[in-house]
Order: sequence, then C-alpha cells, then structure tokens
Amino acid sequence: MSAPHKSENRPMRIGLIGAGWVTQHHLAGWSKHANRARVVSIADPNQEQAQSRASAFGIDQLFESAEKMLAHGGLDAVDIASPRETHADLVRMVARHGLPVLCQKPLAPTYQEACALVAQTKGMTRLMVHENWRFRPYYRQISKWLNEHRIGPVVQAQMTLLTSGLIENQQGRYPTIDRQPFMASLNRALVMEILIHHIDTLRFLLGDMHLVHARLGHSCKAMTGEDRASLIFEASSGATVSLLSNLRVWGEPEAKPDELLLIGETGTIRLSGDTLSSHGNAAEQLKYDMPACYSESYAATIGHFLDALEADSAFETNPEDNLQTLRLVEEIYAFGSNV
Repeated sequence: MSAPHKSENRPMRIGLIGAGWVTQHHLAGWSKHANRARVVSIADPNQEQAQSRASAFGIDQLFESAEKMLAHGGLDAVDIASPRETHADLVRMVARHGLPVLCQKPLAPTYQEACALVAQTKGMTRLMVHENWRFRPYYRQISKWLNEHRIGPVVQAQMTLLTSGLIENQQGRYPTIDRQPFMASLNRALVMEILIHHIDTLRFLLGDMHLVHARLGHSCKAMTGEDRASLIFEASSGATVSLLSNLRVWGEPEAKPDELLLIGETGTIRLSGDTLSSHGNAAEQLKYDMPACYSESYAATIGHFLDALEADSAFETNPEDNLQTLRLVEEIYAFGSNV
C-alpha cells in the first residue's frame, strides 16, 4: 500500500485511540515530532481521562468511541493504545477506512487471533506494531556493535528482569500494581505484558529463536496471572539464550532496568544498570540516562513509523516480524506450567 497523502504545508493529523496509562508516553513521543505529525483527536469512553490527556497535550477533539472519531474524518493515520483485547477489532476498523495504523503491542491477545488479523487486513492498510523496547538507545548501540562484529559470533546470552515490585510494602501496596493497575487482573501477565518486549529485543539482536524450555510461576496473591518465568531459547545462529524474570525478589528494587550479558567468541557485551560496556579487542564503556532512554524509545518508534510512511518503506516491526515474537509467547504459555 502506498504512503498516505500529506500536504507539504502541514503535519500529518493523527487520531489516538485510548487514554490510559501508556498514552502519556505515546503523546510525549508524538510531541517530539510536532513538525511532522500532530495528534488532533483522541477517542476513549472514559471522557474524564481523555479530557485530562487532551488538556495536557493540546488535543483539539475528543470522541467517546473510535467509530465516532473515524466517522468525523480528517485523519492521516491512527495510533491504537487501548487495552489488548480491543486491538484486533480496532485495527480492522481503521483498515476499513484505509488509514495507516500504529498499534500498541500485542496485536491480539493470542497468536492465533493475531495471525487471523494480519491475514484479514493484508493489503488494506499500512500496519506497524508499537514495540518500543528495541528502540531504546542502548539496544540500538548493542545492535551496532554486533553488526560490526565487535565480539564475534555470540555463543551465549543471558537477560534478567528481577524486581521486588510484587512484594507487599509497609503500606500494604504492591508497587507494580500501583503503577499499572490493570496488570492485577490479567490471566496472561508477566510474559504477555512485559517479557514480550524482552523476547522481541532478543530477536532483534540475535535473530529468530526457538523455544527450548519454559517454566512459569505464580506467587503474588494480588495477581491473577504469572509473576515469574524461566525461559531458554536457541537462536538461529546456535547461541543459547536465557531469559529469567521474577517480580517478587527480596533485596531487589521495586523497579529495575534490564540486565543483559552477551558472550561472544572474541569479546563480551554487558548491560548493567546505566552502563553498557564491551570487553575484548575493542573495549568501550557508555553511560545512559535510563529514564530518558525510556522516553526516547517511544519517540524513536513513532519516528520510524513516520519515516517509513514518508518513504513508503517497510516497518521494522511489521506484522509478519511481530508474529514471530507472538509465536514464541504462545509457545511459552503452552510449554510452561503456571503453578
């Protein structure tokens, strides 16, 4: 499908579907590209929340539903940032209007539903998955080092996400749930909501992977779904990849950046805290402002969406690529026992 028409005298007009927690980051990201695109309308049945977002980011039009926003017209593209169970129907709706779509991950609650969605909308719209983790500056730097053969072929990789966010604090609260309350009621929680990012990033860095082992667990009484995971993959290159996560680890902070270790034949790359380092023939150390990187990843994802629309080129996180991440997520739930 060709790039959408855009007047040379104005930015693209974007409609945002959703006004929940994540949309503050979407809107901040769009604001970084104000000369190229502007969110002009927002649709959400919670009009109080929608009004709050509109006031904070100067959005002109509010709608109670996506149907009303699309019927009003005047849009060049749509950003879907609503709950995951609504994504598939909304993508279909926007596709029927022929508008390009940036859809928050996941495309659908299950791999099978996502496959059906991709097949049904193919050729109807330009669709990109908003998978922002891989756009964080330090992961882009790691990719650059790997492409430069900084450490030779990777033979082992280990990624960890360990926090105390689901340990009850002195106020009787759970920090992870306070930050994102919807997490508490998800049947598919840690893997589908959080580790899907890490799996996608590992695929971005190391290529396609297949699942070797998965073990899921559930301990937090305030959570419906899993809160720990032990996963092992094998990359197409033959590298063994371990992903370990637990949100109930005493001695860890409530929130913590990812830890990543890549062991190559001629060197090592390590991400720990705010420090990225390479060891071997080309030793180097870089420091990052981690909160800034979080924000920058949204802006970079949106920037890529706009770049590809303007150039009529492929999206990095196109539906076909994202299905490979969702396939692994689905296999993890089938393989792992939730105990």
